[in-house]
Amino acid sequence: MSPVRAGHVDAARAGPAPAALAAAAGAAVDRACEYLLNRQTSQGYWVGEIEGDATLAADYVVLQLWLHQPDGDGAWNPPTRARVDAACRRILDLQLEDGGWSLYEGGPANVSASVKAYCGLRIGGLAVNDEGMRRAAARIVELGGAEAANSYTKLYLSYFGLFPRSRVPSIPPEIFMLPAGHPFSVYSMSSWSRAMLAPLSILDATRASRRAPAGLALSEIFSGRETRLPEGSTWKRFFLLTDRAIKLLESTGAGRNRQRAVAAARDWMLGRLERSEGLAAIFPAMANSIMALTQLGYGLEDELLQRQIGHFERLALDDERGFRMQPCHSPVWDTAQTAYAIGAAPRVLDDPGRWALGRAADWLLSKQTRRRGDWAVRRANVAPGGWFFEHSNEHYPDSDDTAKVLLALEFARGGDAARQREAERRALEWLVGMQSSDGGWAAFDADNSATILTQVPFADHNAMLDPTCADITGRALEALSRRAPGLYADAVRRGRDYLLRTQEEDGCWYGRWGVNYVYGTCFALRGLQAAGIGPTDATLLRAAEWIRSVQNADGGWGESPSSYDDPGLRATGESTPSQTAWALMGLFAAGDLESGSVEDGVRYLLDRQTEEGTWQEQACTGSGFPGVFYLRYHMYPQYFPLMALGDYVRGKGGAPQ
Repeated sequence: MSPVRAGHVDAARAGPAPAALAAAAGAAVDRACEYLLNRQTSQGYWVGEIEGDATLAADYVVLQLWLHQPDGDGAWNPPTRARVDAACRRILDLQLEDGGWSLYEGGPANVSASVKAYCGLRIGGLAVNDEGMRRAAARIVELGGAEAANSYTKLYLSYFGLFPRSRVPSIPPEIFMLPAGHPFSVYSMSSWSRAMLAPLSILDATRASRRAPAGLALSEIFSGRETRLPEGSTWKRFFLLTDRAIKLLESTGAGRNRQRAVAAARDWMLGRLERSEGLAAIFPAMANSIMALTQLGYGLEDELLQRQIGHFERLALDDERGFRMQPCHSPVWDTAQTAYAIGAAPRVLDDPGRWALGRAADWLLSKQTRRRGDWAVRRANVAPGGWFFEHSNEHYPDSDDTAKVLLALEFARGGDAARQREAERRALEWLVGMQSSDGGWAAFDADNSATILTQVPFADHNAMLDPTCADITGRALEALSRRAPGLYADAVRRGRDYLLRTQEEDGCWYGRWGVNYVYGTCFALRGLQAAGIGPTDATLLRAAEWIRSVQNADGGWGESPSSYDDPGLRATGESTPSQTAWALMGLFAAGDLESGSVEDGVRYLLDRQTEEGTWQEQACTGSGFPGVFYLRYHMYPQYFPLMALGDYVRGKGGAPQ
């Protein structure tokens, strides 16, 4: 059920009177800053946990089965058994009452997630007649069975003989032999897709397989329903027929003569294992690359394989909360956001605080990319200068991190001023160079918009492309306008026009990397404000009115990932600190510091701050692959409320930094 809308929330609710709000917000800012300053690592960075769904633990179990086959009695070695048991406990902890597993907190059962989770538990040793497993199998069949799962789920099952290989889309390694300008080249795909597909194409072409545990068949989760080709002359039908032709070719001698293609995919993958904490530094590509290396003949004692396994295992957390697998690490992102939040806060930093920001700046400067990566295929004349998301991922800097680091470095000053100025210059030039032809910015590539690729059979992870989006474009505009006012006027104008053109009819913007319309609207407005659009402009007025119209009765704002599947559910959901902060920052950018909506939103944050200076949040407010994978950033409810309250205090005349 959607929360009751506020319009203007009942101002008689307990809390500071309007005149006292700024003072209370200032005290909250101080507490939040102190908490974050005390969490900085000795190296100068901040990093929080990133939490995903049950599929991460399930895929971890699958990888253990791939690497460590049980003995003849079905027993694993003790260390592997312990890791599998811990992962299975995590999967069970996330099971829904109806037996399935969801993609996000509070979401419905999803067939692909449920199939993966069920398979992980069965591999881990849970019996098919266990009560929880019976409920899970019944729910999966209700959802369409294993046949309805996405292609990557089926592919993993097929490696162990648990799904017919003939019914899984082929991933031909020949795509890694196509020239970069070819419409079906890997460089027409998103960076994360090509990183996932390189090892998978090797596994596909070499007919990779392992034994499933004795007696495991999974027949209980198949519905028996047939999958039919789409009617009519569509690109999806064309690609499905092409897939059948590829399979026929693979069954002949000509189809097996693929050494050159496998070598091309292998060389592409191996080249990107260097200067990175695993392939693309993201869970799926890392797991796939480990499996592919073993298929290429690398043994468990090999140094390269051991290094990749080490990177992968460092994604695991096992503490009093139990076992969790993270999809990646986020130190550059968290450090840039935290340093900006503290630096922009309207408070006087003492010497330790200034020193903390200086250490953060020096750490960030050490992470700037100075080598060309995949992005240079489409931007050959652009010099490197971006930042990536993780500890090490030099092949894949992104526009979002780069823009946020530039904003943080406005306040965080390192020990070498000349070095920092030069790093900022390189970053600004790289960011401008990554602008797409439509005026917007995407994450990792420019002009990555070949929509035909979304119809290929293995594109059902809903992330085949890296399109431009309002949230990154807004952040890029904010960085360019604040850090180099007037210097990149044409790029700013084109980015501004992109945002004006992509505003929804009701006044909001779609958010690609945060959930969802609240996120997109916030950062589109911040970008437009920085680019010179004033608060009397009709675009900003419509956006602000939309934000006020979707406020919840408790004074906060919230939005569920369900809005990615049904835009009619935009901005519906229980209030969260991070999404309330985004809504407030959007209103501030639109020139609203006085409305009842603002006052009630500020009260929402003040009422929910702990004595320690933190906020609590269980919701997934980050988006990985919309409709497929969502993220809970544990630091989002720390630095985003700090930013919002800091903006409010400063806007109400609080002391400048």
